[in-house]
Amino acid sequence: MERKIEHVKQRASLRDIAAETGVSIATVSRVLNDSVNVAPRTRDLVLQAVERRRAVAEPVRVRTVYVRCPYVLTDYFGLIVSSIAEGLKLHGVRLVLDAGESGQSSDALRGLPGGDADGAILILPPEEGSELVALSRSGFPFVVVDPRVLPLPDIASVSAAHSAGARAVADHLIGLGHRDIAVIAGPEEWLAGDARLAGHRAALAQAGVLVSVERIRFVEPTAEQGRSAAAELLRLSPRPTAVVCFNDKVAVGTLQAARSLGLRVPSDLSVVGFDDIDLAEACWPRLTTVRQPLQEMGRIAVAQLMRVLDGHSPEALHIELATSLVVRDSTGVVS
Repeated sequence: MERKIEHVKQRASLRDIAAETGVSIATVSRVLNDSVNVAPRTRDLVLQAVERRRAVAEPVRVRTVYVRCPYVLTDYFGLIVSSIAEGLKLHGVRLVLDAGESGQSSDALRGLPGGDADGAILILPPEEGSELVALSRSGFPFVVVDPRVLPLPDIASVSAAHSAGARAVADHLIGLGHRDIAVIAGPEEWLAGDARLAGHRAALAQAGVLVSVERIRFVEPTAEQGRSAAAELLRLSPRPTAVVCFNDKVAVGTLQAARSLGLRVPSDLSVVGFDDIDLAEACWPRLTTVRQPLQEMGRIAVAQLMRVLDGHSPEALHIELATSLVVRDSTGVVS
């Protein structure tokens, strides 16, 4: 019965092609059976009609990209993810998003090779470098945004110029006469924090200032932890004249701590943030901060991945985008 149905379908298909091309069903059959007794022009005519029907009959497969951001989608991560989503949509690519802190302990990367995704964009992945190298060697294409570990060979990544941004902050404060500058950095294991601290130290060293360990705190990037760390630093004697925060939320917490101690910003204390999220302009005084190209990072990550999916090499393995210092009201000359 099935063979009879298939025969009927085949006859209908041959009849349709014959009607479209104006040749006989027998001629269509000879072309499909690769018979030599067909004129070249007729053969081309039939084969073109076959290809047109095949293109209509076979649905185009939509590519799928897995985007992993194992953190709460705050302003920082939200801007990156939104930019990635917009970029993938422009390319007609379906996005599968895995976001939230719960994803930090999952084995998300192990199921990627051979899964439903054609590629992935990993935002600040918490995995060790060896795990990322293993994923790369499996042949699965992916791009890392803001890598937590040092850039790895053969793994495409996009990040901001963290060291240069921190150096610009330090140079700004030095120019205002500050020498006793405290730092509230991010978690110690993050590459971005290490790069920012290195840039800060380099600028102060050039000015002949050695950064004291007692004037550095490492915290999670929250206003609450920033407030707690700043309260400790501002009780030191002598009190720092400026506090550099490697996150805008931490800087807002520092403003709160200064206010609770009766200190005026920037008259008594200068405060600087990092990232330039909306909060930087919404607080008072408005934060001097470093603007990161968050949306551009997302767009370039998409462009890099699409090149690989299309069979090309990425334009560059490690792309570092420039940051810029935004001077507002929270910094001033030493009183």
